[in-house]
Amino acid sequence: MTFPLPQPVFDANASTGGFGDLPDWDLSDLYPAPDAPEFARDMAQLENDCGAFAADYEGKLATLDAAQMAQCIARYETIETTAGRLMSYAGLRYYQNTTDAGRVKLMADAQDKITTFTTPLVFFSLEFNRIDDARYEAVFNDPLVNRYKRVFDRMRAMKPHQLSDEMEKFLHDQSVVGAAAWNRLFDETTAALEFEVLGETLNLEATTTLLSDHDRAKREAAARELARVFGENIKIFARVHNTLAKEKEIEDRWRKMPTPQTGRHLSNDVEPEVVEALRNAVVAAYPRLSHRYYALKARWLGLDKLQVWDRNAPLPTEAPRKIMWDEARATVLEAYAAFAPQMAELAQPFFDKGWIDAGVKPGKAPGAFAHPTVTTVHPYVMLNYLGKPRDVMTLAHELGHGVHQVLAAGQGEMLASTPLTLAETASVFGEMLTFRKLLDGAKTKAERKTLLAGKVEDMINTVVRQIAFYDFECKLHAARAQGELTPDDINALWMSVQAESLGPAFEFMEGYETFWSYIPHFVHSPFYVYAYAFGDGLVNALYAAYADGLPEFQQKYFEMLKAGGSKHHKELLAPFGLDASDPAFWDKGLSMIAGFIDELEAMED
Repeated sequence: MTFPLPQPVFDANASTGGFGDLPDWDLSDLYPAPDAPEFARDMAQLENDCGAFAADYEGKLATLDAAQMAQCIARYETIETTAGRLMSYAGLRYYQNTTDAGRVKLMADAQDKITTFTTPLVFFSLEFNRIDDARYEAVFNDPLVNRYKRVFDRMRAMKPHQLSDEMEKFLHDQSVVGAAAWNRLFDETTAALEFEVLGETLNLEATTTLLSDHDRAKREAAARELARVFGENIKIFARVHNTLAKEKEIEDRWRKMPTPQTGRHLSNDVEPEVVEALRNAVVAAYPRLSHRYYALKARWLGLDKLQVWDRNAPLPTEAPRKIMWDEARATVLEAYAAFAPQMAELAQPFFDKGWIDAGVKPGKAPGAFAHPTVTTVHPYVMLNYLGKPRDVMTLAHELGHGVHQVLAAGQGEMLASTPLTLAETASVFGEMLTFRKLLDGAKTKAERKTLLAGKVEDMINTVVRQIAFYDFECKLHAARAQGELTPDDINALWMSVQAESLGPAFEFMEGYETFWSYIPHFVHSPFYVYAYAFGDGLVNALYAAYADGLPEFQQKYFEMLKAGGSKHHKELLAPFGLDASDPAFWDKGLSMIAGFIDELEAMED
């Protein structure tokens, strides 16, 4: 039983500027202050509850009838809620300023205490998985607990990979000085990086933002400075990756995991062959997607070859424009309302009640995320808002997560959490709604071209780039299993997937080989990245069903989001006539991207 921190996700670029009245988080719905008596009270209550739970149930799970099991699950959910509330508060404060010593201490102390308090609960999943199959089926077929069967079925899928009780407790205890400590080193290192670009000192977020600036000289300067600073810190990043990959290999070996990816597939509740079908479909589509689009972009920019600082460059015809916060909010809410008024109503409190932290501040974690906290409170969204069109899409994306998390909260703490493969559905769908609203409102051919090109680039970044990331991780973990990797070794693995995925339109500057070093997913959530491609392909298929007028689509969509983690992806997609295990399913989503590129090519005639 672990309580991970919310992790920053690089959904978009961000930096600082005057974009109106940007909201800050009001975390008082979790706790009034870090030294509030409520925080100390809940920490003490958690310690008591964990001890009492272990005393009452350890060694007895197999003897419980349905009514007793229902009571056991209710108590377990209460513990999860208390621990989740405490860690959410400490973690969110930490991500607001990862360089503040007081916030770092609160988060580290809370994580240490909660790990200690919850160690007696390690027995729960271990003992649960030893319940005889016949007994398990008899108890969980009872209506009193049947709704929880899905989550326990997922737990029991880990049965073949379970270690001894003593070993599991050891791994639980040492986690705070294992992966969690290396995660913190990575976060604090990236947050503290400084870049000197054209006489200005910038953080990582502001510097990566310049890669989409209209001024090519600024983009180049930013890219070269990123390479310089990454190069200076490459030994730290290589050490983090070597250690975490080796730690994972050791644990996977003890657990008899057949591949480094198996644990992620199990936690995502998705079959390995489904992920493999997705990966293979995307790689096969590189020539008709990224290779074709970037050749087109090179022509637009008047270049024989694209450099890495041209990948996210705006079109020459695109007028530089800063989008004020009020306009961004209105754009997204109107797009949501046009789909279903309920969707906008669910999103509105994020703006009104301090559920969004949008501005860039010293020490703030980069990127963007939506953290669900606990089902008895509400989600919080973090952005680094820069006033760029992509930032509006990031707002739409993270609000999609937020709406999903609000709707799924009704399932309760154990069932609300959605596997990562489906967790991106609502976020990417929110982006698609916003994009379609903007596209429908385009007044000129040039405006439509700009919007289409921006969407294609976002989709390539979500699908092609993330599958390339996944292949990089697969190669990294396979290579680390053979021995220590030097920075040059990791650099070479990175370049092997970049050239393949981006295609012949690109030249790669010296130093680009280090750009793997700042991607947080590789550190925080190994093999997470395919979830983005999964989500994009799934949403493209969903949106096609919506556009084709599938009856009662909105109602079915909301029911899917409300289900949280209570159903398998096959069951969730059946009402839409979709099946992710069908290899042809992924081609449908990729065809939508290809269709947008077709339209862009036709505009050249």
